Amino acid sequence: MTESTERTDLAGYACSSALSRGRKHHEDFRDQRPAFERDRDRIIHCAAFRRLEYKTQVFVNHEGDYYRTRLTHSLEVAQIGRAIARKLHLNEELTEALALAHDLGHTPFGHTGEEVLNRLMKGRGGFEHNLQSFRVVDELEERYPGFNGLNLTWELREGIIKHASPYDVPTEALAEFLPGVVPSIEGQIINYADEIAYNNHDIDDGLKSGYITLDMLAQVALWQKVSAGVREKYPAIDDRRLVYQTISALIGLLIGDICSTITANLQRLSIASLDDLRRVNKPLAHFSSDLTVLNLELKRFLFDNLYRHHKVDKMRVKAEIFITRLFETYLQYPNLLPPKFRLRVERFGLERTVCDYIAGMTDRFALDEYKRLFEPYERV
Repeated sequence: MTESTERTDLAGYACSSALSRGRKHHEDFRDQRPAFERDRDRIIHCAAFRRLEYKTQVFVNHEGDYYRTRLTHSLEVAQIGRAIARKLHLNEELTEALALAHDLGHTPFGHTGEEVLNRLMKGRGGFEHNLQSFRVVDELEERYPGFNGLNLTWELREGIIKHASPYDVPTEALAEFLPGVVPSIEGQIINYADEIAYNNHDIDDGLKSGYITLDMLAQVALWQKVSAGVREKYPAIDDRRLVYQTISALIGLLIGDICSTITANLQRLSIASLDDLRRVNKPLAHFSSDLTVLNLELKRFLFDNLYRHHKVDKMRVKAEIFITRLFETYLQYPNLLPPKFRLRVERFGLERTVCDYIAGMTDRFALDEYKRLFEPYERV
């Protein structure tokens, strides 16, 4: 049974399931879901996606039930991405699938885990989060007969490997994915949906933790501007509701700005089709110049006051110790790896297999494994 096409109101520059470059492996499907919808469903049902529930965004899982995790972050990115895609008549299913997949390869303990594994893998191929997400969907998931990975479409795999953010700078794309050529607009907007999501939910989590305060945020021009508008509309609003309403309004402002900017770029560059986009080869998704400046100030505020807060740094130091010691121990004693991973050593080498194993751990599992290995009275 072949896959069907999605709705007919997509813009000419949107990706279409009917025009997909296809999958690596032929499959006979049991139903007629559009290709990108099938990709999304495969991501949601894979093991790596479920593990995101217990992987750090900023606050480690045991620090509280309120804080975002990689899973809730991915859901918020998907919601924002779909809102942008809908306004621009882009492919919502491809956008959602890219959002849900963009952190599949993330390590335990947030970006600290990524930095530590990259250091430990120096001279051994390194570690980069986008490449690991690609590795998860292309090789490490084992669900289907006849091939490893999820057998996703070319367009989704391209979007994963070309994902970029201040924390994730893509390496040169594999030859299969048009190196040096911009990804689809759906792929581009995920970069900004990601940023809109983490800036705003990190404000919420930072306020909840007490690491930042409303008085501190009042010094940030973008926050002050939007919150003043909320107070003008609701003069009697309490602080808790003010936070929620300001974050909501700020997300709406950023979505509107990026949609307007993309629309202007499409018109300026006369892009009417996906072929036009590849030929012009210029990124279309970004904030307007004024909002870029305001957003950069907000990002610097979060970096200085939340991400480098001394309590967050304490956990960062602990995480570096946990991951380094686990990595070195597995290299020295490969028999400690689970049987499934020991079988991969011949294919991938011991260092990459250990790296894959640790990258796939949740915060909770990594902490438990550390205790099992190094605390003498802990049951193994």
